[in-house]
Amino acid sequence: MPINYLRQLIPLFQPQDFQGKYTELRPDLILKTIENLEHRIGERFPEAGLRQVCNEFLTLAHKSESVARELRHPIWIVRVASFIAGTLLLGLVFWAMSQLARNFTLQENAMPELVQTTESAINELIFLGLALYTLVNLEARLKRTSALKALHQMRSIAHVVDMHQLTKDPAHLLSQANGDTDTQNHKLNEAQLTRYLEYCSELLALIAKIAALFVQNTDDGVVLNAVNDIEELAQGLSAKIWQKIMILDLARE
Repeated sequence: MPINYLRQLIPLFQPQDFQGKYTELRPDLILKTIENLEHRIGERFPEAGLRQVCNEFLTLAHKSESVARELRHPIWIVRVASFIAGTLLLGLVFWAMSQLARNFTLQENAMPELVQTTESAINELIFLGLALYTLVNLEARLKRTSALKALHQMRSIAHVVDMHQLTKDPAHLLSQANGDTDTQNHKLNEAQLTRYLEYCSELLALIAKIAALFVQNTDDGVVLNAVNDIEELAQGLSAKIWQKIMILDLARE
């Protein structure tokens, strides 16, 4: 009985190093999908601004993929500099302690000075700990800053996609009275408008996938929360688009 119980516990402590074909996102395939989407939009809506948005997103996706790939590797310059600085700080502390132990003499009337010296030493140790903590986390902070900057651009382009679908209102297809005939959405028939909205939804999904590349090989909580926010934003905007598509589907029935 104990042996069987231990056998059940052993897999919990074994490293999960399985890397299958479908266990991680493939950046090259995501970029290829964006290229295909840009080509499809260009075929159906060559003059639409959505095509330019997709083209710009493709350029941004290439840059973001490159940044995400670079963030997977250590920044050796920062690591070496942090190690040297940390070693110097620790060496300075040990030197000061050795000098204090060598020259320290306890006298009868030196108790106030001893208390004051101890308090100063504690404060210096606290500042030293903060300095070491900053050095240890310097590389992670630099990577986090780069990731958040790229994710901010992902969030911005998602709002741009939303602006392009915002004026595509299917209500004019359900009404016979059309007073506003100059807007672009009135130039699209029912099938074209549905296809346009589907392209917007695909763009939002691909934006979320590019954002997910930044947390595929990191456990930074701040970056993970930022990616989750972008995914929730893309899902919320896509839900509004699919409400319009459902209205168009109901209009056909």
